Amino acid sequence: MPYTVKNCCHVYHQYTIAAKDRDRLQSYLKAQGVHTTVYYPLALHMQPVFSNLGYKPGDFPHSEQAANQVLSLPMFPELKGMKSKGQQL
Repeated sequence: MPYTVKNCCHVYHQYTIAAKDRDRLQSYLKAQGVHTTVYYPLALHMQPVFSNLGYKPGDFPHSEQAANQVLSLPMFPELKGMKSKGQQL
Protein backbone atom coordinates (compact mmCIF):
# COMPACT_ATOMS: atom_id res chain seq x y z
CA MET A 1 0.00 0.00 0.00
CA PRO A 2 1.11 3.58 -0.49
CA TYR A 3 3.34 5.11 2.16
CA THR A 4 1.77 8.01 4.07
CA VAL A 5 3.88 10.75 5.60
CA LYS A 6 2.80 11.94 9.04
CA ASN A 7 0.70 15.13 8.89
CA CYS A 8 0.16 14.66 5.15
CA CYS A 9 -2.66 13.25 3.12
CA HIS A 10 -2.58 11.74 -0.35
CA VAL A 11 -5.31 12.14 -2.95
CA TYR A 12 -4.69 8.62 -4.31
CA HIS A 13 -5.31 9.63 -7.90
CA GLN A 14 -3.18 6.85 -9.41
CA TYR A 15 -1.53 3.72 -8.07
CA THR A 16 1.03 2.67 -10.63
CA ILE A 17 3.06 -0.53 -10.53
CA ALA A 18 5.68 -2.09 -12.78
CA ALA A 19 5.32 -5.62 -14.11
CA LYS A 20 7.76 -7.42 -16.41
CA ASP A 21 4.84 -8.97 -18.32
CA ARG A 22 2.49 -6.00 -18.07
CA ASP A 23 0.22 -6.93 -20.96
CA ARG A 24 -0.41 -10.42 -19.59
CA LEU A 25 -1.10 -9.01 -16.12
CA GLN A 26 -3.44 -6.41 -17.60
CA SER A 27 -5.36 -9.13 -19.48
CA TYR A 28 -5.62 -11.23 -16.32
CA LEU A 29 -6.87 -8.30 -14.25
CA LYS A 30 -9.42 -7.41 -16.93
CA ALA A 31 -10.74 -10.99 -16.84
CA GLN A 32 -11.13 -10.56 -13.06
CA GLY A 33 -13.13 -7.35 -13.56
CA VAL A 34 -10.31 -4.97 -12.61
CA HIS A 35 -9.94 -2.02 -14.96
CA THR A 36 -6.35 -0.84 -15.45
CA THR A 37 -4.77 1.88 -17.55
CA VAL A 38 -1.47 2.45 -19.30
CA TYR A 39 -1.14 6.23 -19.36
CA TYR A 40 2.14 6.45 -21.26
CA PRO A 41 2.56 3.43 -23.56
CA LEU A 42 5.33 5.20 -25.45
CA ALA A 43 8.34 6.88 -23.83
CA LEU A 44 8.12 10.65 -24.21
CA HIS A 45 11.25 10.92 -26.37
CA MET A 46 9.70 8.44 -28.83
CA GLN A 47 6.45 10.33 -29.31
CA PRO A 48 5.98 12.00 -32.70
CA VAL A 49 5.67 15.47 -31.15
CA PHE A 50 9.32 15.22 -30.04
CA SER A 51 10.69 13.71 -33.27
CA ASN A 52 12.45 16.97 -34.14
CA LEU A 53 14.77 16.40 -31.16
CA GLY A 54 16.35 13.45 -32.95
CA TYR A 55 16.15 10.90 -30.16
CA LYS A 56 16.13 7.23 -31.07
CA PRO A 57 15.30 3.96 -29.29
CA GLY A 58 17.90 3.27 -26.63
CA ASP A 59 18.67 6.90 -25.84
CA PHE A 60 16.64 6.75 -22.62
CA PRO A 61 16.49 3.06 -21.65
CA HIS A 62 14.88 3.61 -18.24
CA SER A 63 12.06 5.63 -19.80
CA GLU A 64 11.54 2.97 -22.45
CA GLN A 65 11.49 0.22 -19.82
CA ALA A 66 8.93 2.14 -17.76
CA ALA A 67 6.76 2.70 -20.84
CA ASN A 68 6.74 -1.07 -21.40
CA GLN A 69 6.15 -2.12 -17.80
CA VAL A 70 4.02 0.36 -15.89
CA LEU A 71 0.34 -0.21 -15.25
CA SER A 72 -2.01 1.98 -13.23
CA LEU A 73 -4.47 0.21 -10.95
CA PRO A 74 -7.83 1.56 -9.81
CA MET A 75 -7.49 4.03 -6.98
CA PHE A 76 -10.40 5.99 -5.57
CA PRO A 77 -11.92 6.54 -2.11
CA GLU A 78 -14.80 4.10 -2.59
CA LEU A 79 -12.39 1.16 -2.94
CA LYS A 80 -12.11 0.74 0.83
CA GLY A 81 -15.70 -0.47 0.89
CA MET A 82 -15.19 -3.06 -1.83
CA LYS A 83 -14.23 -6.68 -1.23
CA SER A 84 -12.16 -9.05 -3.33
CA LYS A 85 -12.17 -12.80 -2.72
CA GLY A 86 -13.29 -12.29 0.87
CA GLN A 87 -10.62 -9.74 1.73
CA GLN A 88 -11.32 -6.12 2.54
CA LEU A 89 -9.51 -3.76 0.18
